[in-house]
Amino acid sequence: MVAPFRLVAGDHAPVQQTSTTCGSASLTVARMLANPAFAQWVRDGIRKDAGDGDVPDSGTEAQRFAAYEQVVASRTNAMVGAGRRLQLPWPRALGTPPWGALNELEYGAADPDADYDLAWFRQRGRAGLQHTYAALRARVRPGRPALLYVGSAWAPRHVVLVLPPTGEQELDVYEPSVGRVLDLPEHAFVERRLAIAGWDVPWAAVWADPT
Repeated sequence: MVAPFRLVAGDHAPVQQTSTTCGSASLTVARMLANPAFAQWVRDGIRKDAGDGDVPDSGTEAQRFAAYEQVVASRTNAMVGAGRRLQLPWPRALGTPPWGALNELEYGAADPDADYDLAWFRQRGRAGLQHTYAALRARVRPGRPALLYVGSAWAPRHVVLVLPPTGEQELDVYEPSVGRVLDLPEHAFVERRLAIAGWDVPWAAVWADPT
């Protein structure tokens, strides 16, 4: 049996391989968390049953991760995405569309029993963001991570993967631009001072339905 892949605050993780694949990197890590055999293939090159017919063959861990990033990017930005769902057009230069991320999470990158939604909260005030953080904390659990879109006051510019809290701690995020698991404090979220890859404002989340 393959050991589960886990990440906690302070851990090192793969770095996104291009300037526009933060979402693809986050979704690849989400799949690693959901599928231990896939994670083993990325880390060690041991194929066994990686659970995805599109898994490419590459020589090193970084090469395997980079190649799969591109597989994910092709699916999330295509007219027909994961699960054969139709998707709205989205410029590749802007990275991962939220609806493409949602389809990817529902079809292999998360708990197969989870349904995902897209929530926008850029315009919410302090009380609204407090409620949003509490909802995010309640919805994220093992096998059901969330994607968080952050940016400037004008546009979303970066994507991170929100991981389950440990005990009563605040949330953690996999930050693909540096390949680390970082804290996501509630006060920084509510005050729009996230300082994630230089971006402060929480914009949207692709998160699992509460069950």
